[in-house]
Amino acid sequence: MKTIQEIKDMLSRSEGQQALEAANEIVDNKATSRETLAMAYYLRGNAYRQQGNVRLALNSYLESMELDPDGPAAEAYRHVQELLDFYNKDYYNP
Repeated sequence: MKTIQEIKDMLSRSEGQQALEAANEIVDNKATSRETLAMAYYLRGNAYRQQGNVRLALNSYLESMELDPDGPAAEAYRHVQELLDFYNKDYYNP
């Protein structure tokens, strides 16, 4: 099983699919601590976001936030929501 740091390194190298698989392995492990599980969900959300799957990224961030409301997933969730809520009137009113 990969470590949290190894998953972070994969994401920094844009290896989203490998990071996703490693994060899922941690999530599926029943002996994972609450803190590690929250970080794995957060990193899984980042991997989904790298792949362009915003819906699954948001779901993973929500899972992480349930375990650690003050963790990095809260800010990531907010950022993705802001991007989705962005509205430029000029594009809709030619």
